[in-house]
This record gives sequence, structure tokens and C-alpha cells, in this order.
Amino acid sequence: MSESYEPPQLLKQNLLYRGRKFNFEVNRLRLPNRAEGDWECIRHPGGSLAIPVTSEGKLVLVRQYRFSVQRRLLEFPAGTVEVGEDPEKTIRREIEEETGYTAQTWKPLGRFPIAPGYSDEYIYAFLAQDLEKLEHPPAQDIDEDIEVVLMTPEQLEQAILMGDAVDGKSISSFFLARSFLTS
Repeated sequence: MSESYEPPQLLKQNLLYRGRKFNFEVNRLRLPNRAEGDWECIRHPGGSLAIPVTSEGKLVLVRQYRFSVQRRLLEFPAGTVEVGEDPEKTIRREIEEETGYTAQTWKPLGRFPIAPGYSDEYIYAFLAQDLEKLEHPPAQDIDEDIEVVLMTPEQLEQAILMGDAVDGKSISSFFLARSFLTS
């Protein structure tokens, strides 16, 4: 990119809601062309996601109820990164809580913005291999409705292509991990 970029000027920041998982703010900006306007933004600490793979090559997913879309979605295990927490620590905890598995081998796959049109949240994706089923898994969070689902990579890809209810962060992460998956 050869041309220089001049970012908008922040004129006013207004925090409208401070929540448990995110904040919501409206910012008054002046664009480089001198136009002014308001932009809404959800401020989120980020999330971590694992693509857990069993020794048989099956993917470990969860089917979870999501209030915002009023249905259960097929997802890879994931969780919100706590303030100051390393994203890998987050997902090591979440995979155990949500699936009852632990992984011995972790491979970072990268990070990506989840919905940059209205949020600053990034997802950190990890491939989790050499899984072991925990004898005494930690209890699931009280506010989660989760069912563990095992699928081959081909079954998941078919579900995605058929328009099944698979969430976007899981679709994106699946394709980041695809070259590492064997069936």
C-alpha cells in the first residue's frame, strides 16, 4: 500500500454500558475528509478457541444454545480471555470445562477479528491434539447449555456447506486448521 493513511480524529468517547463480558460505546469521529459522525463499538477482551482432534482424527465440537440467535449452534470450544490472561491459558481451561478433554499438544493457528464492523474482538485459534478424556472433568459453567459432538473433518465441512447452524468463528478456525487435519 503506497499511499499514507490518516486515521479519523476521536472527538468524544461515550461509554453507554459496562458489562461482565464487554462494554458498549459510541464515539464521535472526524474523518480525514472533515465529515463527522458517530460510530458504535463493542469493546471485548478477545476470545480463545480450540480445534480439538482425537487420536482417531475426530473433531470435538459443542452444540450450544446462543440467546442472540435463539438457537443451538455447532461450535468449537471457546471462551473469553480474562483481562491480563494469556489466550492459551484461557483455551486450556475452556476445553476442559466444555468438553471434558485435555490436550497435550497445542499449535497456535493465529488470530483474527470476529466482527470488525462493530467490535474490536479478536479470536485466538489453537489446534489441540493428543487429547485425553478427563476422569473427573470440571463442572460446566451454570449459564451454559452444552452438548459434546464428535465429527470427522469431512462431516463438519459438509455441515458448513449445507448451511447447518455452525458459528462463524468455528468456520474460520476450521479452515485455518484444515491443512493439519487428517481423517
